[in-house]
Amino acid sequence: MRMKRILTLLFFVALAFNSKAQSAKLLADKIIAIVGDKIVLKSDIVNYIDDLKRQGNEVPPNTECILLEKMMQDKALILQAEKDSLPVSDEEIEAELDQRIRYFISQYGGKEAFEQIAGRTIYQVKEDFRKSIREGRLARSMRDKIVELVKITPTEVRDFHKKIPTDSLPFYETEMVIGQIVMHPKAGRELEKFAQDELADYRKQVEAGQKAFETLARLYTEDPGSKQNGGRYEINRNEKQWDPEFKNAAFRLKEGQVSPIVKSKFGYHIIQMVSRNGDDAVVRHILRVPQLQDEDIELTKIKFDSIRIKLVAGALAFGEAVDKFSDDQNSKFTAGILSGQGGNFVTIDELDKSLIPYLDKLKVGDYSTPIVYKDEQDKQAVRLVYLQSRTEPHRENLRDDYDRIAQRALEEKKEKVVEKWFLSKLPTYYVMVDKDFHLCESLKSQFPNYVSK
Repeated sequence: MRMKRILTLLFFVALAFNSKAQSAKLLADKIIAIVGDKIVLKSDIVNYIDDLKRQGNEVPPNTECILLEKMMQDKALILQAEKDSLPVSDEEIEAELDQRIRYFISQYGGKEAFEQIAGRTIYQVKEDFRKSIREGRLARSMRDKIVELVKITPTEVRDFHKKIPTDSLPFYETEMVIGQIVMHPKAGRELEKFAQDELADYRKQVEAGQKAFETLARLYTEDPGSKQNGGRYEINRNEKQWDPEFKNAAFRLKEGQVSPIVKSKFGYHIIQMVSRNGDDAVVRHILRVPQLQDEDIELTKIKFDSIRIKLVAGALAFGEAVDKFSDDQNSKFTAGILSGQGGNFVTIDELDKSLIPYLDKLKVGDYSTPIVYKDEQDKQAVRLVYLQSRTEPHRENLRDDYDRIAQRALEEKKEKVVEKWFLSKLPTYYVMVDKDFHLCESLKSQFPNYVSK
């Protein structure tokens, strides 16, 4: 069962990021399975497996059988979803198409590089994917509908946990739930004006033809992510990760035009529009970050001291403080709680190493004094840390890990409900499996009455 789940996960990975499965069919292709009026091609299996190998995933010997079973199950889900008229909007499909295309572009180093490797334009690739994305969404919607009423009781959770051999229970290292409020000190007005004056001078040099924008960016930008390529970025108007002030200023420009000075959460910029195609654009920018002085950092620490007094006195809730004062936009959606592989629980290995010495001094429920550090953009910041909970290293048990155990138990229960649905629905569909796959044990259990070919 565990191997089957792993391969199912790998199937979704391949389905999400397979750039050639829709356009590079095998020259000698054939239908290897039919469910109702839906078909599975031999090339579908081969291309997915090739992609898994390219991504460095291990491919077990029975991968073909499990993938075919998964594809046939999805065909049955799609048929039922169409019968039940489950809605899938064009907006949802377009959003997922855009997400996949952005992934490919980032993986291959740009739009032009991706189109060259794919041998097709972005528009053609999107059209290739459109049908598979629609069917994938239909299959997921139908699966969700099948399990929407499935719940788990405490008794079922206990019974699920009892079945796991003690030596097979996971062992958890020390885990903590940690919240933080982050503020970026503001530079003094004189240093802000100095940064703006520098950018104004760079803009004059470009417009006078004295220096190329790319050259100035390589020399002076303080954005480490684009310094080596002359400040160049490929952006899309609909992408959420871009600072809105930066993005809006960029898309107001004509090709070749350089923007006035733009202020974003990262500092001050000038932006040049290199080329544009609809909502896609290539831009260059130069970032200057006003230099902080010691008194700027001290002012931020003093502000944190007053916030900490209110938190300790119970006059201010931590989540409210995050919403009012934190400059970390990501934490706004989590009430300041850091996340790791265990959800809200984080281990020592997942933390910023500079934070660990301060945590050793905190008891559960404590708030730290203001901590000066460098954030992910190597930008000076100050944070206040809240230790909400901490567990000792332990073997999984119901007292400390109930939520995690309950989630696994619920997923197993849902899986059984879906399997039961397949057993009841599949006999109502015409099913054919190619003779090359008749030895697949998983197919025999899921499709006992399939028609041979």
